[in-house]
Amino acid sequence: MNDRILDIPNVRQQVSSEEWRTRVDLAAAYRLVALFGWDDLIFTHITAKVPGTEDFLINPYGLMFEEITASSLVRIDLAGAKTMDSPFEINPAGFTIHSCIHAARHDATCVMHTHSLNGMAVSAQRDGLLPISQFAFSVLHSLSYHGYEGLALNEEEKPRLVADLGQNNVLMLRNHGLLTIGSSVAEAFQAMHRLEAACMVQVRALAGGKELIPIPEPILAGARQQLQAVRLGKGASLTWPGLLRRLDRVNPGFDA
Repeated sequence: MNDRILDIPNVRQQVSSEEWRTRVDLAAAYRLVALFGWDDLIFTHITAKVPGTEDFLINPYGLMFEEITASSLVRIDLAGAKTMDSPFEINPAGFTIHSCIHAARHDATCVMHTHSLNGMAVSAQRDGLLPISQFAFSVLHSLSYHGYEGLALNEEEKPRLVADLGQNNVLMLRNHGLLTIGSSVAEAFQAMHRLEAACMVQVRALAGGKELIPIPEPILAGARQQLQAVRLGKGASLTWPGLLRRLDRVNPGFDA
């Protein structure tokens, strides 16, 4: 489905080139989440700050992730008010979680939240994410936990959520799901890919019923340095162009 079928006007000429690039990347992230099977119908969110402002972009409530386009994203401020005309509403639960993180963490250009089955399964395990895979190795050094408080509608939960995240970039929401932040959409997506894979491995390993081998603490302690080396100092920019090409092949139109 594309923007012509949904009758969504193209807004490229109404925004800056920087905002348009962010819109394209964010729409791509939504479609990639659907492609990888991490979506929950219409009920989770990925947000990205509009460059040079405190506004951020969020999904239009009611569109499937695989349908989202750059032009359909809704621009709102930290109070949840639209700062650009849109026929769509937003999910208040998504606003609660994402607005407080964007407000508290100025490095959080993108905030990604999922309700994946593997992520939710591990979030319900008392010991959380176990150091049993290379995927876990890549996220444990920046992982925090936040206790379940029901649907994210309570303004009073915001400071607790921010405090639990701290300066980390990965958050496991107990009994709820996963959350990652990044200085770009690409970084938040790559962190989620690693986190989701770590959860998937853990669910399968525990299902095997055999004794697990944990990664030793001294090796875990070197994670940041090793990850920087293997990514050549380029972070997620190594993988993002390829992901966009893949999306162009299987679900084009996100950049409309």
